[in-house]
Amino acid sequence: MSTAAAVARPGKVLADLLPASRTRAAVVAKSAALVVGGAALTGIAAQIAVPVPGSPVPVTGQTFAALLVGTALGARRGFLSIALYALAGMAGLPWFAEGGSGYAMPSFGYVLGMLLAATVMGSLARRGGDRSALRTAGIMLLGEAIIYAVGVPYLALSTGMSLTAAIAAGLTPFLLGDALKAALAMGALPTAWKFADKADTADTADK
Repeated sequence: MSTAAAVARPGKVLADLLPASRTRAAVVAKSAALVVGGAALTGIAAQIAVPVPGSPVPVTGQTFAALLVGTALGARRGFLSIALYALAGMAGLPWFAEGGSGYAMPSFGYVLGMLLAATVMGSLARRGGDRSALRTAGIMLLGEAIIYAVGVPYLALSTGMSLTAAIAAGLTPFLLGDALKAALAMGALPTAWKFADKADTADTADK
């Protein structure tokens, strides 16, 4: 993406480009819908789960969804969306990984990590972090690192594992998948901005 295109939308995230009335009620309704939609997307993605032999933590789509939610919605809405996902799951809604719920599961630390990561991702996205492939890869890897920084120690504490064993069970098996997630985001997010800029240019030309 060109520098001019990136500067054309300072401080915006992808969700800000969705059309809506500028009345306060419409803005609130739009934000609420985005928050609920982001939570639902994360819950659905969590059901895409593949068990990892020797690990209580499965490979799922929820971390990727949470990072995309934070990036697309921005820090505040991203935080609220993942907070809603977490609170609903803690209250008993079976939409954590593999249909789990509650906070006693060893993988719950990853959910807490997603809450922080989505907030950081949203803040960086408002600074243009998702406008190019390299920057997108950078913030995705940072987001994943934040999730592990919370999830792995929680895994160790909740299971009685040593930190070394928790790293072997809760981090190492997922590195290849995380690289693939970053690659997917590298293509998807900058492409979305390019389409948005083309649509904006065409709309301006029509006027």
